[in-house]
Amino acid sequence: MLKPLGDRVIIEVTEAAEQTVGGIVLANNAKDKPVTGKVIAAGSGYVLNDGSKQSLTVKEGDTVLFDKYAGQEVTFEGTDYLALHEKDIVAIVE
Repeated sequence: MLKPLGDRVIIEVTEAAEQTVGGIVLANNAKDKPVTGKVIAAGSGYVLNDGSKQSLTVKEGDTVLFDKYAGQEVTFEGTDYLALHEKDIVAIVE
């Protein structure tokens, strides 16, 4: 399994359902990028200026909303993930 460092998190992206306009299926490049996903792994946290560590707000299992073009796409053992900094996460979906 992937273990992110510092303030990074690994997200399994939730693909948006295929939408149609007037019965016409949209091409993949016409669809918006997904912006929600499930946190698979979270790093240990931020290192502050005084050397102490602040833990992350998100945790494994959280469903989150993140910036559309944030992070880096990663493929591990045949599964696609997104690795990003916690600052790129907008909200936790409850």
